[in-house]
Amino acid sequence: MIQRIQSVYLLLVAVLAIITAALPIGAFYTDTDVYEMTNLYYTLPDGTLYYGPAILCALLIVAAVIAVMTIFLYRKRMRQIRLTVINTFVLAAYYLAVVCFIVFAEEQDDSGFTLSWPLCLPLVSIILNWMAVRAIHKDEMLVKSYDRIR
Repeated sequence: MIQRIQSVYLLLVAVLAIITAALPIGAFYTDTDVYEMTNLYYTLPDGTLYYGPAILCALLIVAAVIAVMTIFLYRKRMRQIRLTVINTFVLAAYYLAVVCFIVFAEEQDDSGFTLSWPLCLPLVSIILNWMAVRAIHKDEMLVKSYDRIR
C-alpha cells in the first residue's frame, strides 16, 4: 500500500536526488579564481563551460525516477526490493563518476577542489534505500506469515 513507511523513504530519495541535481557539488580553486562545479557542467580556467559532468545529472534523474516508480509497485514487493537495490547501485555509480570527474579536472590544471554539502545527500539517499528495503522485506515476511496461517 502507498501509505507504508517505505513509500516515505522512497519519496525522500527522489526529493534528495532532485535537490542534489539542482545544487552545486563543489568548487575548483586556483591562486586567483574559484570555479563552481555543478552536476551539469564545470567552468574551465579559460572561462568555457565543460558539460562532461552532465552524466552526473542524468544519474540523479534516473535515481529519482526509479524511486518514484518503486513507490507504485507496492503489490510487487520483491520487484520493489530489486528496484531499490538497483537505485542504490545507481547512487553508488554517481559517487564513482563524481570522483572520476574531480580527478580528471584536477589533472588538467593544477587546482584544488572543495566539496559542497549537497554531495552528502546521495549518501543519505543510499541509507534511505537501505531502510526502504528493510521495510519492504518486513512487509513481505508479514504477507508470507498470513499465507501460512490459512
